[in-house]
Amino acid sequence: MRNTSTLLDRKGRKKLAILKSAAAVFRRRGYYGASVGQIARAVRMTTPNLYYYFRNKEEILYFCHDYSLDLLLESLDKIRRSGDPADEKLRRLIALFVHMVIDELHGMALTLDLQPLSPARLRKIIAKRDRFDRGMRRIIQEGIEAGVLRPGDAKLATFGILGSLNWIPRWFDPRGPADSDEIARVFAENLIHGLIADGQRGRSGRSSRAGENPRTEPGPGRKARCHSEAGNGGARPAVAVQA
Repeated sequence: MRNTSTLLDRKGRKKLAILKSAAAVFRRRGYYGASVGQIARAVRMTTPNLYYYFRNKEEILYFCHDYSLDLLLESLDKIRRSGDPADEKLRRLIALFVHMVIDELHGMALTLDLQPLSPARLRKIIAKRDRFDRGMRRIIQEGIEAGVLRPGDAKLATFGILGSLNWIPRWFDPRGPADSDEIARVFAENLIHGLIADGQRGRSGRSSRAGENPRTEPGPGRKARCHSEAGNGGARPAVAVQA
């Protein structure tokens, strides 16, 4: 997996700015309705200059997915290696996912359509999505076996968690009063509550790390409010759960 720190040099910062602008344009217009020229204007550069960083629109879409998934997988690996109990690992992972959806690439990169990708690129993105899915399942199964989480089907629990998280871009509005830290906290608490084993509820949720953020630079969480008319009706599930 490519280390996301490689995106932090001068050229990398410009590429990341393009990805963020592209995600916003894709959100407003959809992939097929957006042009490279519109993306270039959004980042205040000419179309020929944009082609210095990306060869075409499909490559921009690919790296929107790839960058977001790399951040999630790096965070997943760190969380899984930690000595935290499984419920705390899951809490941290949920919070990190929320921050990714809201704070990185305008909350849309993970839900952008995959269909325009070439077969080779599509396979790479699906493989990374599957790695994240399996990682979450392993954390849940670890909690079940340790008696921290109640007995059940780890796959179905993963369905429920990712289904809820994937829906955030459908109602998220950055102009609202709730910031990403609050949304992360509420989602983590509510999604884990039904999984905690009897006798474990008192000790669950004591850590202050539920609001950890995968952003590469510190900054305030984005505000949000619910909306039903967002122009992202064509959004796809952020991380597809394997049946």
